[in-house]
Order: sequence, then C-alpha cells, then structure tokens
Amino acid sequence: MGAEERRQDEERDRPAVPSPPGGLLDLLSVAAVVLDDRGRCVLWSPQAEEVFGYTAEEALGQYAAQIMVHEEHIELVIKLFSEVMETGASWAGAFPIRRKDGTTRLVEFRNVRLLDDNGAIYALGIAADHTTLQQVETDLALSERLVSQAPIGIALMDTELRYVLVNPALERINGMPAADHIGHRTRDLLPSFDAEAIELVMRRVLHTGTPVIDQYIVGRTPADPDNDHAWSVSFHRLEGSGGRIIGVATSIVDVSERHWATIKAERAQRRLSLIADASARVGTRLEVEKTAQELAEVAVPDLADLAAVDVLDAVLAFRRSNGTQDEGSELFRTLAVATAYPTDVTVGVKPGDQTTYAEDRLITRCVHTRQAVLVPCVEEADLQRIARSPDGAAALARAGLHSYLAVPLIAGSEVLGALELLRARNPLPFDEDDAILAGEIAARAAVSIDNARWHQNVRNAAETLQRSLLPGHPPQLVGLEVVSHYQPAGASAEVGGDWYDVIPLADDKTALVIGDVMGNGIDAAANMGRLRTATGTLADLDMTPDEVLRHLDKTTRGLEQYATCIYAVYDPHRRECRIANAGHMPPVLIRDRSHPELLDLPTGAPLGVGGVPFDTTTFALNPGDRLVLYTDGLVETRHDPIDERLDTLVHTLDGPRRPMGETCDWLLQALRHPDDHDDVALLIAQAGPVPGRPTHDAEAPST
Repeated sequence: MGAEERRQDEERDRPAVPSPPGGLLDLLSVAAVVLDDRGRCVLWSPQAEEVFGYTAEEALGQYAAQIMVHEEHIELVIKLFSEVMETGASWAGAFPIRRKDGTTRLVEFRNVRLLDDNGAIYALGIAADHTTLQQVETDLALSERLVSQAPIGIALMDTELRYVLVNPALERINGMPAADHIGHRTRDLLPSFDAEAIELVMRRVLHTGTPVIDQYIVGRTPADPDNDHAWSVSFHRLEGSGGRIIGVATSIVDVSERHWATIKAERAQRRLSLIADASARVGTRLEVEKTAQELAEVAVPDLADLAAVDVLDAVLAFRRSNGTQDEGSELFRTLAVATAYPTDVTVGVKPGDQTTYAEDRLITRCVHTRQAVLVPCVEEADLQRIARSPDGAAALARAGLHSYLAVPLIAGSEVLGALELLRARNPLPFDEDDAILAGEIAARAAVSIDNARWHQNVRNAAETLQRSLLPGHPPQLVGLEVVSHYQPAGASAEVGGDWYDVIPLADDKTALVIGDVMGNGIDAAANMGRLRTATGTLADLDMTPDEVLRHLDKTTRGLEQYATCIYAVYDPHRRECRIANAGHMPPVLIRDRSHPELLDLPTGAPLGVGGVPFDTTTFALNPGDRLVLYTDGLVETRHDPIDERLDTLVHTLDGPRRPMGETCDWLLQALRHPDDHDDVALLIAQAGPVPGRPTHDAEAPST
C-alpha cells in the first residue's frame, strides 16, 4: 500500500472533529450574501454585517445595489449581475462597496449563479476584505517561498509527529523526495537516529510550547549512508491565529564542519591540558620510580584505562650509553603501573619486577625502532605480543582490552624504555592523535626520568663515599658510652657533608667531633673526609679544642667550602668536658634526673672564614649526664624559625629517659620528615663510672 492510500484510509477512518475558532476562514471573516433574480438580498450571513455594516434585518429584502454600491457604479454592477444570472459565468475581483456608515471599503468578491430544486435562479456572493485577503495571500506566498528556497531543512510535523511538509533542502539532507516523507514519522525514515529521543523532544514542545533550539544530532541519512553528519535541529510549536496547535515546525542545519572542528578543538584543548598537567606533575622529585609513577598516573584515565612504565634494566644500570641494540630480546624493569579502575590485569605486577621480552613483542619493537607502536583494534594474536605471560594475555582478554599503544621514552640519543597504554572500558580506539599526544608526554617525562637516573647515580656514589669516610662502631671508651647515627637526605636531594667522629686520646680522654661541610654532593663528601682526617691528626697533638678549630679553619680555607664544627674533649677522671664551637648548632646537655638544656657556648665563626678566634668552654659531665651533638638537618625546616625548632628539640628530649640508641630513633621520628632535603649526623655521649674510681666522688665543677 502506498503512502497516498494509507493517508486516505486514515482520513476515512478519522471521526469528525470540530475545529476551534481561529482558522483561516475565521481570519478572513468570509461573508456570504444571496440575491434573487431581481437583485434583492434573500440570505445574509453574520460575517456580512462586519463587511458591509448592515444587520440581516436591515439588509434582507433590500436591493443590494441600492444599499452597497455608489451611484456611479450602479450601471456596472447591474451589467455584471446580468452576466452572472443569464450566462452562469462566475465573476471574481475586487470592488469598492459603500458601507452603511458611508465609508468605502475594497472587497474581494467571488460571484456564482445558484439554482434551487424549483429552477429558481439566485446569485451567491462570497466576500472578504480585500486588504486582509491580500495580506494573507502575501504571507502565504512569502512563507511558501521562504520554505521552498530556504538553504536549511524545514519540516512541519502534525500533532501525531508525522511529516506534512518537507522543503527541498530537507529532501537533499535526507536523500529522499518530499512525497516519501509525508505521513511518516522520523523513526520510519531515519533508523540510524535515536528517533525515540527526537520524538520525546517534539512531544515536549507540543505540550509546553517551549521551543528547543540548537540541539545536536549526529547520524547518517540515505544522502550519505557511509559517513556521520552533525545537524543543529530546532523545534517550535506551530499555532494558528486562535491558538489552535497545528504541529511542530522543525528546522535542520548541517553543522558537520563546525561539529568536527569543535571536536578537533576540544581534543586539542584536552591535549594541551594533558601536556600542561604532565609538565606540572611529572618530575617533581629526582627519583626514578617516583617520576615513572607520576607519568603513569597522568596518563589515566584521560588517555588510557591502564598505563605502565617499563625501563630497560641495562639503562638503569648504566650499561648503555649509545642507544639500544637493534635486535634480540630485552630485559625490562617495571617502574610504575596505574589503572583507572580496579582490575586483575595488574595482579602480580609490581614496581621493580623484571621481565624479558622477546624481539617480536610490541614493547621490544617500540624501543628497537624508537617509534610508537599503535594497535587500534587488538586481536587475539596481539595479546600474546603485549602481555608478559600467557596468564597475563588471558587477564587482558577478560578485561576487554581492545586497543594498545606504546611510545618510546627517549632522552637525548638514548632510549630508556617505553610507556604502554591500554584501553578496555574506554570504547574509543587509539588513533594517530593519541600517539602524538602520548609521544609528547613521554618525551617530556623521559627527560625527567633521565635526570632522576643520573641524580640517583651521583647521589649513590656520594653517599657511598660519605659512608666510607664516616667511622664505624665507636670504640670501647673509658667512662663514656657513645652512640652515633647518620641519615642521608631524602632520595630526591643530594648527599651533604655531615660527619661525626669519636677519637680515643691519651689518659683515657675522648674527643667528640661533629661537623657539616656546607654544600652537597661528592665535593662536600670529599671535603668532609679531608676535615675528618685533619681532625684526627690534630686530636693526637693534645691541643685544646679552640686550638684544634683554629688549625681546622686554616685547612678549610683551601677547600673553597665553609664548614661548621664542634670539637669536645671529655676527661673521665676529672669528669669534665672542654668544648669549642665553630658556627655549629648548640649541643644539648641532659643532667642526670634534670631537664635538658642548650649549652650556652660562644658560637664562633664557621671554619674557612678566617681571622675569628675560637673559645674553649669547660663544664662538668658526671656519670649519667648526656651530651647530644647533632647537625642542622635535625632541626632546620624551610618555614619555622630556628629558635622554635631548638625549643622543640629540648622539649622532645624532656621526657622519660630512653636508651641512647632509641633516643636517636625517637629524635629522627619526632623532628624529621622522610623527604627532608638535608642529611643528619647525630652523636649522643653519656658519662659513666670510671674503673678504680669511687662512684660517689665529688662531681666536677662547671666552668
């Protein structure tokens, strides 16, 4: 059955429905007047009163020419009336009539002859105001031209959301003639669209009268069935002059170029945002593992559902300096893994794992070719070349992996490893734009990873040197128990020049030394070793503490670095300690069963300044008394005043007395953050009884 047949069947089956006022006939106020064969008014419609000004009682029985025509037009009217009555020819045209009030109105007439069942002849005049009719005709013509010539698609849907009008532009958009639209709904003609959603919007417009403007629709039509297009669609409720709802007017504009340009701009903005985010978040600390984790976390979820950073083990061990080999398997070390959601894909995979990938693996190909490896649609065979094991391939399949991308991490001329990206829940496959974006992020991150790699290598060398220069376990001493501790700076900071020493002297004396070479790295560690050696040599000469510092000051001037130092000598037989300070933090003295206090010492100038004298201070150190020596890394922070930090140190020590080893741990835990950027040397000495000397001898005086 064709569309026309279906329409006729529906119209035949449709019950009579009264039309509300406000239709076109009501708008025109069409009047009907019937004249007998002598020209008298025998029928007079209510609208005739509006057109001519006479009521039915006033007009019926009157000669029409006498009440409606000016004298100069009577002869012409009689002639036209005779032609209609005698020949049956109809007459149409505009004629100036005289209204009851004497005014003239131009009226459009349609005159025809009528016959009744008795053979009597009558004249029917259909009349409407000429100006109103002309305006309606103009509006209709303009509307028709606008609709037919409009470059945008226009359709009129009835209240059942069926097409009743389609303009040529919409014919071209939908790829079918207007006749194939009429009587059908959108769902019948355009199955690629979400017709239910579109019709829901139109029903809402019909119900509320609120238009919907510029709603985006993406889909395909028979005009171009192989490509998606984007349209801006607007819906308006169409009403007659009396408020009668006619249907929904739809305007459709093809905005595919704007749509794709917007998507491209949004992707570019997302790309820039992701690059900016990576620049801010990756490389915040000079640690290889931390930097790799930052890179992986930047990539999810915006770019991938799962990201992994794998670095060549030989690169981390500095066994390669001119790029990777061109063939063969590669040993990778996983540095970081990040996922957008919990998944068993990463079960058993943790940072530090080492895996050997054969030459045919995708990640191996990535580092060998120095090019991105893009697999938009992952097949079953690809899983074996992506996963580290058959179990891993099965886990990837269960997770729904459908797209894969690997980009190399290149710093300078050296390939460090690769960034692997996987998509499972994200339905879009990776494309070339994603590969470019991932490559830019990886290139920036590779520099940070390489910097962290070199920093850690140099730092490890400096720390190894420094630890080799520090003393081992303190020797057995007479009347003195000593514990020491050294803690390097956080992993992202360079090793400093902190040192300590415990030197046995003649007559059972002990020299306690703690110092800090200003600066970082291998140079600071090496200079620390020189000062420690010089201190040991000077200590054997039985000099006073101030004399030792004076000689160390001369030595330091040749090192091009300043240093702070405290040098103390404890005599267990006299139970006294002599001490001198060269710009170092004040020691803490903890008397047995007393509160701790900072020793009030002349500060002195740092070693290497020159020309500043040093002073020796003598104080009692009786059995049970403790002396706490430390470097500034224990107390200094970037934001707190040093006086407040020293008060905190004293307060921390003012508690139940712990064993000296536990006291070291307690101080580090209470005062120091793991990421602090300075190292710490800590030396705690406690006076004890001297063999052969009575325990209750008089305490030594404090000077």
